[in-house]
Amino acid sequence: MKKPELLVPASSLEVLKTAVIFGADAVYIGGEAFGLRAKAKNFSPSDMKEGIRFAHERGVRVYVTANILAHNGDLLQAYDYFRELKEMGPDALIISDPGMFLIAREICPDIDIHISTQANNTNYMTYRFWKEQGAVRVVSARELSLNEIREIRANIPKEMEIETFIHGAMCIAYSGRCLLSNYFTGRDANQGACTHPCRWKYAVVEEKRPGEYLPVYENDRGTYIFNSKDLCMIGYIPELIEAGIDSFKIEGRMKTALYVAAVARTYRRAIDDYMESPETYRANMEWYRAEIAKCTYRQFTTGFFFGKPTEETQIYDHNTYRKEYTYLGICEEADGQGRVKIEQRNKFSVGESIEVMKPDGTNEQASVLSIEAEDGEIMTSAPHPKQKLWVKLDKRPEVFDLLRRCEDQAVVSDVRAAECEAL
Repeated sequence: MKKPELLVPASSLEVLKTAVIFGADAVYIGGEAFGLRAKAKNFSPSDMKEGIRFAHERGVRVYVTANILAHNGDLLQAYDYFRELKEMGPDALIISDPGMFLIAREICPDIDIHISTQANNTNYMTYRFWKEQGAVRVVSARELSLNEIREIRANIPKEMEIETFIHGAMCIAYSGRCLLSNYFTGRDANQGACTHPCRWKYAVVEEKRPGEYLPVYENDRGTYIFNSKDLCMIGYIPELIEAGIDSFKIEGRMKTALYVAAVARTYRRAIDDYMESPETYRANMEWYRAEIAKCTYRQFTTGFFFGKPTEETQIYDHNTYRKEYTYLGICEEADGQGRVKIEQRNKFSVGESIEVMKPDGTNEQASVLSIEAEDGEIMTSAPHPKQKLWVKLDKRPEVFDLLRRCEDQAVVSDVRAAECEAL
């Protein structure tokens, strides 16, 4: 049985390092051009070089997205961009546009090409087509069931790889090819500038009654008719492996280090446990589900894997995330005596109880004993975003441990119990 790759997103150098340390086999990132996350921080050339070096030193692969649907005006710049990537040496390029594919093949013949889900890859003949062009991997459309993926696996060359999204946000449009954002705001989702209108509240206007807005009620609480729950397949690792999927892909190239650490660590352990023993995997299911619910999410669904979604996969009464934990920072340095240097991300105070999240899967409760600014100023709280601080805890965190704070634990426990039961 082949062990699947765990492929994790990274929005920045900090998040890439977090993904690597917390269990990714590979990470996918975007540069400052040609990716579908124009609003993400993305990687400058220097950060991309550093990220690739950091990952490769630890045996982790790096894939770079260049998956926009290109216009004529994009093509000359694409030549320059691929020349730059060739020097950096990522392990693969993720592409959806045939024109961009041809340029990448010409400029980067020694770098693998993966075909993005944006290319609408829904059948095995499409996989065969891209194989003949020179692609080594195709990302399946999110609208495929496990039965369809099994059929693709049975009808393509053994060496050709299938990559599939198994966790994260779902898109209202087929394979993410959406026109709503462009229509409403002039920002093209297929050029990386989506405004996420699927999360908006809608009403209906009848043709002969302009200006009269009729509410759309799925129930009496709301009208978020396009707002999907998030995909989560943590309880179905055996089925995903049996279907012949080579790479388990996590969605979220705009997510925080806390999200990436929580999801990567949980799926890493679930995959490893199952490969060791199906019994171990089943025995640890409660831990997986509890940990996966500690990152931001919009409730959970299994998407299209077991058939077409029903009304139960939508959220009609709100468009907000559940947020159980607040990200405080990641340990950049540690003195071995309980002091760690962090770049603060959210306010916390001396005397608070926080949690130290470790890459090995353990969590430690710790008390904040003191907070000190870089210039030596003693502080009672840390209210300034991105301030560099030395924080002393009653535990001894290590470099790359992540600090987070649990919110209202009683509410969290009730909500998480219901969500875990739904999975």
